[in-house]
Amino acid sequence: MKKIGIIIAIVAAVVILWGWLTYNSLVAKQEATKQAWAQVENVCQRRADLVPNLVSLVKEYTDYESGTLIAVTEARNKANATVVDRDAFDEAELAAFDSAQEALGQSMNNIIAVIEAYPDLKASDSYLDLQAQLSGCETRIQTERERFNKAGKEYNESVRHFPGNLIAKLFGFEKWPYFEASENADRVPETF
Repeated sequence: MKKIGIIIAIVAAVVILWGWLTYNSLVAKQEATKQAWAQVENVCQRRADLVPNLVSLVKEYTDYESGTLIAVTEARNKANATVVDRDAFDEAELAAFDSAQEALGQSMNNIIAVIEAYPDLKASDSYLDLQAQLSGCETRIQTERERFNKAGKEYNESVRHFPGNLIAKLFGFEKWPYFEASENADRVPETF
């Protein structure tokens, strides 16, 4: 009888240790995914912060493309207003965020087309520097989206794989959505 008690105690200790390690692993992966999302927000905010500089610079050279400048400013404001709750993350929020960011990107393409009509502006050192910064932002956004998807994949696999999914269900760990290509991703962006 004493041996059975020891065996039960050892099995219980192993199960508790496994549950503890699995839980901590899920928490670490969830936090890595949240951190990756924060980086996506960070680089999107950096791009949004550069938009007023671009609008101001273009305003100096143009006086009749106000519709394009207003559209860029409105897209920036909408992108900044679209917030995702890192603790209650769902596909609808991600889709709204992505849609607002895509609209900002499209409006940026339109303003670049306006700039093409102004050779003096295109040659301006200020514009060239700003263009390089914006280009860098777009690259960073893509990189951070990839990192977010990678962190989300690792977390989602842990949440779904057996037997870790038992701990995930017990403690309410939910699957994270991914960034996906938009419906028009295979088309060349249009301007104007």
